[in-house]
Amino acid sequence: MNTDKRLMIVEDDTTTRRLLQSILQQAGFEVTATSDGATALAALQKQGLPHLVVLDLGLPGMDGFALSERIKRMGDVPIIVLSGNDKEEAKIQGIQQFADDYITKPFNPKEVVARIERILSRITDYSYAQGRVVTIDEHLSIDFANNRVVMEGREITLTPIETNLLMILLRNKGQVVSPNTLIARVWPNEEVYEDRLRVHMHRLRRKLHGAAETDQQQYIYTERGVGYSFHVPEESKQP
Repeated sequence: MNTDKRLMIVEDDTTTRRLLQSILQQAGFEVTATSDGATALAALQKQGLPHLVVLDLGLPGMDGFALSERIKRMGDVPIIVLSGNDKEEAKIQGIQQFADDYITKPFNPKEVVARIERILSRITDYSYAQGRVVTIDEHLSIDFANNRVVMEGREITLTPIETNLLMILLRNKGQVVSPNTLIARVWPNEEVYEDRLRVHMHRLRRKLHGAAETDQQQYIYTERGVGYSFHVPEESKQP
C-alpha cells in the first residue's frame, strides 16, 4: 500500500535508526535513513523531497529544530518529531513550531506507522515528492529543494515563503485552499494578516505566469473571498 511513498529518517542513535528503517520498510515505505542534519540536507538536494520526515530533536551538530527550519524552507514537508523528551512543554513547542506530530521514545512500532499513514492520508496530491525536480507540464518544473522553478526553460528563484505556498497549493491541486489555512501553515508562529499573504501570492503568480497572464497560462487561481487553487492549464480546460 505504501510502496510509492518515500520517507526520510534522521536519527543519530544507530539502534533506533535501524529499527525505524526496518519497521517502515516492512510497512511498504521506501526509506532513506541518515544520522545527522548535514547528511539529511545533502540527501534532499540529491534525491528531492520525501513525502514525510521523521526526525530526532537531539541530533549532533545541527539539532532537530534547526534542521526542521531548513527543511521547511524547501517546502511544507510533513514532519514527525521523535524524541526522548516526554515533557509537555517540549511537545507543545515542537508541534507549534514545525511538527505535524510528536512521538516519544520508547515507541510502539505500529503506532509510528499509524501516525505516518494518518498524516499522509490528509494529502490529496503527492507530486511534490515524485523526484528531485517535479515536472508539472511541458512549461513548468519545480525544484523544491533548491527553491526554484524552471518556466519555459528559464530558471526563476523562489523565496522560501513562495516555495512553501506553492507546495501547499500543489499538495491540494484542484482544491481551493483558504487564506487562513495558508497563513497557519506558512507562518505558524506569527500574527500575519491576509494582506501580507496577498503580496506573496501576487509575486508568486507573476513568477509563474509572467507579465502577461492569460487563462491558458495560469497555474494559480484566486477565488475571491474563498482562497487560492492550483491547476495544470491543460487539466483546467477539461470538462
